[in-house]
Amino acid sequence: MITKMTHTSVYVLDQERARDFYVNKLGFKVITDVPMGTAHRWLTVAPQEQDGIEIVLMPVSAGGFSPEAADTLRELIAKGTFGVGVLTCNDIYATYEELKAKGVEFTKAPKKEFYGTEAVFRDDSGNWFSLAMLAE
Repeated sequence: MITKMTHTSVYVLDQERARDFYVNKLGFKVITDVPMGTAHRWLTVAPQEQDGIEIVLMPVSAGGFSPEAADTLRELIAKGTFGVGVLTCNDIYATYEELKAKGVEFTKAPKKEFYGTEAVFRDDSGNWFSLAMLAE
């Protein structure tokens, strides 16, 4: 029986740029940052207040894709094709203003929906996330 998930990957176009975005703009903490051979590194981050899950910032080049598949994946990521997850916060309006001031690109301002209040933003690679404050 599976009991929990400890890691999940987000494919990024540039690992160092992604580290800067997730740490300095979103405020995540670095969990692991170690070299993996000469060309890759194992880089994981997580929200400051969450334990037990690590987000692997995985460069497309480390995915073992053919050159053609890697190029296609890079194009799809950059176009904002992938919705990667839902992040929650206590005050969506304050968090929205804080992240916007740090240069985070929002494609949807906070809006009340039937499930709570949601905004949508893109990371530095193009992946999009829902930022939610669950039912008030």
